[in-house]
Amino acid sequence: MKRIALFPGTFDPFTIGHQSLVNRGLDLVDEIVISIGINDKKKTYFPLEQRIEAIQNLYMNHDRVKVMAYDSLTVDFAQEIGAGFILRGIRTVNDFEYEKSIADVNRKLSGIETFILFTEPEHTHISSSIVRELLQYGKDISLFVPKETKLY
Repeated sequence: MKRIALFPGTFDPFTIGHQSLVNRGLDLVDEIVISIGINDKKKTYFPLEQRIEAIQNLYMNHDRVKVMAYDSLTVDFAQEIGAGFILRGIRTVNDFEYEKSIADVNRKLSGIETFILFTEPEHTHISSSIVRELLQYGKDISLFVPKETKLY
């Protein structure tokens, strides 16, 4: 049976930290579905279609990575696509309690396990919100997003 992990997020934008998690996660599972959650309560910088296209272009030559959008509970979407795992990343200790709570609820609801990879030290300062702020002030974000990404 194929080991599929769902990697959920807004990915507004997809950063080199996200890319690192996907690349490392591929050592643990057969397939990763990068899943962009649609949340009308969140104001995003990039339209959904542009985020999907940017990530698809990044992984166009990787048949073990898929990109999809969803507008349901993450755990329900994971079950819908047959994912047995949810991949998450932790940048700092502040992320731990939040991620643990969600992992506990998801496991209780569905039996789906969450595995957490710690962000590589050189990426801990990178977040999508910081990248968006840099963009708003006209700064170069090329150090923080994959080289192949064409968003701006």
